[in-house]
Amino acid sequence: MKLLFAIALVSSAGCCIGQQVPDIAIQIKTAVLAAPQEQREHATVMGYTSEGEFGVLRKGTNGMVCLADDPNQDGLNVSCYHQDLDAFMDRGRQLKKEGKSFQEIFDIREKEVKAGKLKMPDQPTTLYVYSTSKEKYNPATGDIQDGYLRYVIYIPWATAESTGLPLKPDFEGQPWIMDPGTHRAHIMISPPKSVDN
Repeated sequence: MKLLFAIALVSSAGCCIGQQVPDIAIQIKTAVLAAPQEQREHATVMGYTSEGEFGVLRKGTNGMVCLADDPNQDGLNVSCYHQDLDAFMDRGRQLKKEGKSFQEIFDIREKEVKAGKLKMPDQPTTLYVYSTSKEKYNPATGDIQDGYLRYVIYIPWATAESTGLPLKPDFEGQPWIMDPGTHRAHIMISPPKSVDN
């Protein structure tokens, strides 16, 4: 459930009370690791102030949005996504801040998308998620060992029938479709982990 919630919301605002927030440079350095290398330098990066407020740390120009790690959670979990997903992601953060549950957030966004109040991309759109364990991440330096990158491709309203994708993977690394037939339908691609991860 923690993995699914992370994919759905990606990050929350104002979550770092009582936690040590890394320097902005470290947040940017680690956040962009989720993006394709050619898109890192000019990506927008969102993260946390020393007071724990969530907002833009660096304004980008290439349509990629990267989210810094939440210092309130163990390990490292950063993500980057195409800007056309920003309204969907931002609405999830707002609802989570209001204390809504995973299912409540899903239902509210589904209703809003169907009503035309919340816009989902018309084209397939990618989210990249990069993570590692607490033991393999140094938030003071931004140094990471054995980082793991997985991919989520949002294709609203798609189904197993319309894509030919299975509803669950038959083997590690096989693409499959999650939440088929909904606003949040997406292809999950989780490459096999190395023996060191």
